Amino acid sequence: MTCEACRTIPPVISEGYVPKGVSSVIGDLGFNTYVTGPPTATTAILAIYDIFGNSPQTTQGADLLAARLNALVLIPDFFDGDGAKHEWVPPDTDEKMAALMGFVNTKASFAEAVKSVPGLVEAYKASFPSVQKWGAYGLCWGGKVLALSSGAGTPFAGTAQVHPGRMDKADAQTLTIPHAILASKDEPAEEVEAYDRVIKEKGLGGFVETYAEMWHGWMGARADLQKEGSLKEYVRGYEQLAGFFEKYLS
Repeated sequence: MTCEACRTIPPVISEGYVPKGVSSVIGDLGFNTYVTGPPTATTAILAIYDIFGNSPQTTQGADLLAARLNALVLIPDFFDGDGAKHEWVPPDTDEKMAALMGFVNTKASFAEAVKSVPGLVEAYKASFPSVQKWGAYGLCWGGKVLALSSGAGTPFAGTAQVHPGRMDKADAQTLTIPHAILASKDEPAEEVEAYDRVIKEKGLGGFVETYAEMWHGWMGARADLQKEGSLKEYVRGYEQLAGFFEKYLS
């Protein structure tokens, strides 16, 4: 997937990031997909963003992986450019909770997103026929979508969740492929440990690691790239993802 001389991700831009890829409607999907990396790549990674939709931090992460792995990375815009609002979090008032739950139950429905994943991948396969193996990672909301898309019949060779949202140990039991978890300090430890146990007991391949100093969202829209500590952990997280996909998509 990459050469020895390129086995580190490019420097991270703390602010004013200019995306390396382009957004376009692919096939008859009806919404935009951010596409980065070589269109003739033999490996591709589907990236599913967090509840806030695409963001400079999320786009940069996809660009970093594309460059590091010489892979195609695609971010489908499930929310049509209209993700959750940052002011809804934390949902500490009735109004915020109502707005957030309304969004999750409609535009951000897990069931509807999971239902759409196979069709997404088929459309991408038709547009990028050189791809031989597909992987995927999800941030927060996207992690739950991929946990539910990594069972029997999955189109992916390996999947990962980053600061996963709505973790449920029952989802871990359905996994059938290599799977990785990069958890923050804010995810429920019991659920994180359950995933770790299932991945090991099933011999699926992959890993579970908790970034004990990082908050939920440190690799997505809530990433703070201007502070040395969180920037370092953002880079380490994407390096870990790169290593995982290099191992299981090669």
